Amino acid sequence: MPPTTQQDIGTGDALVILPPDQTDLLRELDAVFSGWGRAQGAREILPPPVYPVRDLEKFDVYTNFPHLALVGAALDLDTGSGKPADGRFAPGSLLGAQLGLPHATCYGAYLYHENTRVPDQTLITLVNRCFRNEEHYGGLRRLLSFQMREIVALGTYEHTQETIARFTERILEFSRALSLGLEKVAATDPFFENDGGRALLAKLSPVKYEFQAGDLAIASVNTHRNFFGERCNIRRENSDEHAFTSCVAFGLERWLAVLLDQHDGDAHKALEAVRAAAGQVS
Repeated sequence: MPPTTQQDIGTGDALVILPPDQTDLLRELDAVFSGWGRAQGAREILPPPVYPVRDLEKFDVYTNFPHLALVGAALDLDTGSGKPADGRFAPGSLLGAQLGLPHATCYGAYLYHENTRVPDQTLITLVNRCFRNEEHYGGLRRLLSFQMREIVALGTYEHTQETIARFTERILEFSRALSLGLEKVAATDPFFENDGGRALLAKLSPVKYEFQAGDLAIASVNTHRNFFGERCNIRRENSDEHAFTSCVAFGLERWLAVLLDQHDGDAHKALEAVRAAAGQVS
């Protein structure tokens, strides 16, 4: 359920500024995950932190995830003073919101390939700021703004499933090396709730699995079938068929939270553990 009243947003709960040692740990984690992608041939792209609302609307973001959505608007200097009152701008002082803040990183991969043809085994990696309007926030475990690294497969359905299988094992192997004890749990994907054919397939075979540390999901693998291929008109290189896609996602701050808990808040020890575990994962 969406919040019924506007929340006061403060640094420390909904938003955090990471200290140097935690920043080093997060960067190391990101290097590990992106390195897994590059080792399989993934090329990296660099997306913007915001998109036109009309682009995110293609993915039913405002139909399936309205409670998470955050948007940005310019100031209307013709009708307002251009100054906030009590820490916020009144609706009447804003122009129409044309910028959408994404709640997932993978959107950039599909928009980048819009109206193109892709080889059957395309692999992309990217990291971005994501934004979610939550009922409540909890520091590193649940933030308004956080970083998500993704590895995205585009091409044949077989390629998307091979990618998910490969990185599922990599995540579990890394978890074992870190003694995290992650549990793989089937989850639902709201992308398919209003799509009859895909909704039926999702019920027959889960399209999303989360990797949970206790009750906290810190990574996931997701099968989209040809949803994004159709919405962005991405086709296979030597076929008129729309490309299939899947993605592997890592919530970097959530990994940070779990590792800090495991090491009693000692980011140096957690960093050493990550480096040692990464060396054990082939």
